[in-house]
Amino acid sequence: MQDRSPATLKPEDRTELFWLLSNTWLMAGRSIRHIIRSFDQVMSLLLFPIMFMLLNRYVLGGAIDTGNVTYANYLFAGIFVQVLAFGANYTTINLAVDLKEGIVDRFRSLPMASSALLIGHIVSDMVRNVISGVIIVLVGLGVGFRPTASAKEWLFVVGLAMLFSLAISWASAILGLFVKSLEAAQWIGFVFIFPLTFISSAFVPTDTMPPALQIFAENQPLTQVINAMRSWLVGTPMDNAAWMAVIWSVGIIVVSVPLATWLFRRRGPVG
Repeated sequence: MQDRSPATLKPEDRTELFWLLSNTWLMAGRSIRHIIRSFDQVMSLLLFPIMFMLLNRYVLGGAIDTGNVTYANYLFAGIFVQVLAFGANYTTINLAVDLKEGIVDRFRSLPMASSALLIGHIVSDMVRNVISGVIIVLVGLGVGFRPTASAKEWLFVVGLAMLFSLAISWASAILGLFVKSLEAAQWIGFVFIFPLTFISSAFVPTDTMPPALQIFAENQPLTQVINAMRSWLVGTPMDNAAWMAVIWSVGIIVVSVPLATWLFRRRGPVG
């Protein structure tokens, strides 16, 4: 019987899906190598999670009443989601850099899947966030975080973290395709992420906020993700946070993937 494994197929016999996966793997590897070889990205990957955790734990920890939950336990989910959200800004920046340097036009002249570069950036962003998540867990344990989650609940946390990271990375890709300069790419993500992280349940209970802010905070996606993770990790009330977190994340992906792909195919170089 004829061997039809991918390794033995002729190039003309391989499917479009095969080439998409193969090209994406190469582009993801390229982006990950850029992370490793870039001193500033390595330092931010290591320092940002540590800085966010330590500053919020020891600056705010003695001033906020979180009821029966210690502030270290309350804070962990908020910092974890904040790091994932801010980490996605590298998708915006790296896409803008590729457009600025003309590498996108070079890849478009090659016989490769048109969206492989875009997906490769998303995959490398996921890898970056996995590393940041591990760092946050270690630092959190060092400053007093004591989870009560079972193995099943940890799997739920990891699964939601990956889903949310995928969603926020695709949304960040859209920002990277909209900006007209590298300078804009460096700050535009913070304009969107900064308010969402601070007007949420990340650092303080939402019932301490003014009514208008409370309504916004309790119904935006980051709060739902944070509340779901916090409930699994330390046993705070869940309500419908898990379902809302999944709905928000899937909704963002459903909207962002086709929009980002469409913009990428029509995007010219960054000015």
